[in-house]
Amino acid sequence: MSSTLSSQALVEELQARSREVDPLVNAICTPNPAALTDAVQLDTERDQGRVRGPLHGVPVLVKDNIDTAGLLTTAGSLALAEQPPPPQDAVLVQRLRAAGCVILGKTNLSEWANFRGSSSSSGWSGYGGLTRNPYALNRSAGGSSSGSGAAVAAGLTDFAIGTETNGSIVCPAALNGIVGLKPTVGLVSQQGIVPIAHSQDTAGPMTRTVRQAAALLNVLTGGGTDYTEHCRGDDLSNVRIGVPRGPLWGYSLGLDQVIEQALETLSRCGATLVDHLSLPTPGGDEDQLQVLAHEMKIDMAAYLATRAPGGPKTLDDLIAFNRDHAEVELKWFGQELFERAAATEGLDSPAYVSARLTALRAGRDGIDDLLRDNQLDALVSPSYSPAWSIDLVNGDNVLGGSSSHAALAGYPLLSVPAGLVSGLPVGITFSGTGRSDATLIRLAHAFETARIKADGPFPTPEFTQWV
Repeated sequence: MSSTLSSQALVEELQARSREVDPLVNAICTPNPAALTDAVQLDTERDQGRVRGPLHGVPVLVKDNIDTAGLLTTAGSLALAEQPPPPQDAVLVQRLRAAGCVILGKTNLSEWANFRGSSSSSGWSGYGGLTRNPYALNRSAGGSSSGSGAAVAAGLTDFAIGTETNGSIVCPAALNGIVGLKPTVGLVSQQGIVPIAHSQDTAGPMTRTVRQAAALLNVLTGGGTDYTEHCRGDDLSNVRIGVPRGPLWGYSLGLDQVIEQALETLSRCGATLVDHLSLPTPGGDEDQLQVLAHEMKIDMAAYLATRAPGGPKTLDDLIAFNRDHAEVELKWFGQELFERAAATEGLDSPAYVSARLTALRAGRDGIDDLLRDNQLDALVSPSYSPAWSIDLVNGDNVLGGSSSHAALAGYPLLSVPAGLVSGLPVGITFSGTGRSDATLIRLAHAFETARIKADGPFPTPEFTQWV
């Protein structure tokens, strides 16, 4: 998108682009019919000398589990698609509008942010259908912020909002060859976002560049910190970065080869790499599921109470709706995660308290101990395995990823495109302690700058089948 265009021209350009390519990828589930009117109004404000900020007039797509007044917010489910739009914007959407952003529309997602059934296919929802990867239309766009990732990659916007509980920003960012920033939990307001678990949920930027992600984070956090100040070129002298080989490497040979080259790029930037480290195994799946299931029951009821009377108000209501509409909602996978969450006994239960303590030990203690013991500024690892083939019958086939430790800890992650494996994008992830978002932005921007100097711009998708 050209920065010299008016907001009206930008919106018209992106709407035309959407008509051309979105039928192939299905990233946008609900266009905003007021987008062009809003853009014209923002152009008028600019002409009158009122500029709300650096993103004045910039079109932004918002994941469809984030409340937008006047537009459906469905979390991908027909249960909410049948309800009136939310009565007010989520806090982060209020901030986008206050900063002069144009809400271009809502992006499809993995239904209920991929926490309904264990054999789900990322990018599919009952309301929005299936989102596909622009680099390989028969391969996954990742989850659960599938539409946001695919939209940026497909050129439908430079700026999108995703949400993450465990991997839902950084996974689709890596698979779609874009930048994905999962902030420290609590840095961005959770109000008005359809929840999974308050200890791990956060919204965050999905953009073409690290600088754009930093600019969007400024808005999402309320502007108290200018994260773009940390985009300072590619000099990483006096920076120490840890490389935890275990358990974050070794599941994809092609991915490992790309990230080895990325480590060489970081070294050329002046960074000191402390290699062959390890993080503790991030607990068993059982502990992680206990945390999410217990928090979801409480958090979902609190969210549903904000929606219109007469709609679903509890997980039990949602479960019943899915059974009544099984021909669509339960066609490809079940709702055993919903059912497990509905059977939990509150946040005082011994099962939850024990699982949460285990999660914190593996997440926060594991990351912080490694940083402290080795005097590190951050960690770096492969992001996610290359995009897997879409298989609605059997579900996702994810070989591995880098998000679990930070998810359990509530700590930030930043995935940046690193290269291609057989034509499929893969990323490198920077991680650190809580509130180290600015440090990660500095490191990721330096890597991005150096990689582009060496290899040129990241290849654009061709919207073809991968064979």
